[in-house]
Amino acid sequence: MTERPRVSVVIPAYNEGDGIVNVLDRLFESVRLPSEVLVVVDTDDDTTIPVTEEYAQKEPRLRCLVNTYGRGPANAVRFGIDAAAAPVVVVTMADGCDDARQIDELVRLVERGVAVAAASRYMPGGQQVGGPVLKSAMSRLAGRSLRTFAHVGTRDATNSFKAYSTAFVRQVGIESRDGFEIGIELTAKAKRLRLPVAEIPTIWLDRQAGVSNFKIAKWVPSYLRWYRFAFGPRLTADQMRGRGTGYQGDQQEGQES
Repeated sequence: MTERPRVSVVIPAYNEGDGIVNVLDRLFESVRLPSEVLVVVDTDDDTTIPVTEEYAQKEPRLRCLVNTYGRGPANAVRFGIDAAAAPVVVVTMADGCDDARQIDELVRLVERGVAVAAASRYMPGGQQVGGPVLKSAMSRLAGRSLRTFAHVGTRDATNSFKAYSTAFVRQVGIESRDGFEIGIELTAKAKRLRLPVAEIPTIWLDRQAGVSNFKIAKWVPSYLRWYRFAFGPRLTADQMRGRGTGYQGDQQEGQES
């Protein structure tokens, strides 16, 4: 790259194989801002690696990273954000469910001063097409109740497709270790710090190939933890850091391994 990226796009991936190609095609076609794209996998034998490395031969903005923080999407996202070079990071999925054309708009919201910019399925103009009915109903209920009663600034706190101020994420740390609950964790932390959160409508499409890795029964307790956290009183940055996230220790461990 000849210039510093304005956005680092982090994509946690698990054995996507050739399926990652269409997602990368749409992403590089859609993102106009100076960018880097970090595809993060858990193991050296992940089928995403050879496909991504071949793609990177023609696209220098792309890197494939092997996560050293532990298995699972939360650790992959944490690892990717720690490796990000840009002041804004966008998390998007490897299954093509998110609209890559909205990445630039989300980034510009963060550049204007919000800590979290959310792509919302549940605001006017947004839509969810397909996906498990129970998961959708729980997500919609959580999102709308958090906005109405906790005033988190978005109707879709659980959606993973968000842009973040990299400085904000590194300030508050990431405690999630399981699934995709990072979206609600960082939204809740922004609310407790009284930092601005914004949203734009998005149309989410269920994946057209492969099988979802979302484990609803296993990950619900983690979502509930951060749901409850959003209702707490205001915290200062020092109080947030003093909660003992273990983030800095994990970061150092990953760099040394």
